[in-house]
Amino acid sequence: MQVRVVAAWFAEVPCVTRTPFRFGGVTVHGAPLLHACVRVESVDGRAAEGASADLLVPKWFKKDPARTAAQDQGALRAFALDAARALLAERRPQPAFAHSRMLAESVALERTGDESGALERGFGTALLERALLDATCRLARRSFWSALQTNLFCVRLGDIDRALSDVDVPSLMPDAMPTKIQVRHTVGMLDPLREADASAEIEDDEPRSLERYLREHRVRWLKVKFGQGLDADRERLLAIARLCADLDVDCSITLDGNEQCASLASVADLLDAIAADPLGKQLLRRLAHIEQPLPRALTFDQEANRAIDRVRNYAPLVLDEADAHPSSFPRALALGWRGCSIKNCKGVFRGLANAATARRFGDSAFVCGEDLTNLPLLALQQDLVTMTALGIAHVERNGHHYFRGLDHLPTAVQQAALHCHPDLYGSRQDGSVRVAIEDGALRCASLLGPGYGCDPMALLALRNALSWVPVAD
Repeated sequence: MQVRVVAAWFAEVPCVTRTPFRFGGVTVHGAPLLHACVRVESVDGRAAEGASADLLVPKWFKKDPARTAAQDQGALRAFALDAARALLAERRPQPAFAHSRMLAESVALERTGDESGALERGFGTALLERALLDATCRLARRSFWSALQTNLFCVRLGDIDRALSDVDVPSLMPDAMPTKIQVRHTVGMLDPLREADASAEIEDDEPRSLERYLREHRVRWLKVKFGQGLDADRERLLAIARLCADLDVDCSITLDGNEQCASLASVADLLDAIAADPLGKQLLRRLAHIEQPLPRALTFDQEANRAIDRVRNYAPLVLDEADAHPSSFPRALALGWRGCSIKNCKGVFRGLANAATARRFGDSAFVCGEDLTNLPLLALQQDLVTMTALGIAHVERNGHHYFRGLDHLPTAVQQAALHCHPDLYGSRQDGSVRVAIEDGALRCASLLGPGYGCDPMALLALRNALSWVPVAD
């Protein structure tokens, strides 16, 4: 389907954490949730609107210690504005995929191969891409699943990577759209493990400790942040192993270094030290993968990767922050890494290309679902739809933990979300709305209707409740 973007708007919602989120070298206490909306027209004059959202997380897209969090967020806004203006300037009707490639080459600068700051430049491209996909689906009255199956977006993965020219998107999808997905719960560096250690300062009815999440939400997948040094990391992971043993729960885990390790040798030393303890050895038997321990600038460095075989004896390595260019995953595979994260903030079509690269490489390669603290409505719901469309069985989720449900949204939007998506959300005794995790999983059947993951009534409530600023072309 060929469309052109005729209008665009932005809106922001301030979000404050209920508990600090420590990952890598940064602690997040809050951030704005940036929303984008576009109106598209088809060649026959029909029109529809679509929207998307992402949290402006500092010190992830670009780890520049000389910049403040406000400067990081200002840069992300600027690239989003650049992407919106580029879409408005493109007067020719064309498919969503063609618009996305234009943004990748003109705003994210994929064509140049310059990976310095590529994630940050690509933020706006990814945000506007999703709004455009949503609008296209609504114009065609198709679900995102149906749009991919019928190639509504006219996807040509070979335009991203020539090696993928013979791959069609439906071959990457499961036979039936999953209606639930397992939660891989984030354990940040500051998160209390046991309820006795949880701060009494948080006065709400949501879990504070990992112990309560394991008991009440019955999560059985954990994503543990590390990077505080061998001794501290070893003690932290052994404490998690002891907690699981005390509760008699069998949890699978992944580890995330967030670029905090200078070489893979230090990662191997940590794993060896954990394995020396009987409970640690049991925990490592359930280790699925290790995500981005190396700084992005060292990820493809031969010396930094010298100990890769020692690490791979425990688990495969996954690319995340270093996944900045279509060539990144193939380069990592050649070095012995085996996985790549799927995140909507890096681009939906980029994610499809990485899934195709993994399929082409063979059974040892894979993609996994990771989080950028996706908050309701749009960021969370669209990310879940992307994960289910690729058949990813479990995904990191942490917005329900670090932020209090849908409290950042107006009451009318919360109630619309609860009405339209009663499987994904539930209500508290005070009437506020929260994400509902049942038996360690999120149910998402209600996300599979027309559009990209959000019921039209809920989207209308969001459009009416926020203060939108139009973009001048």
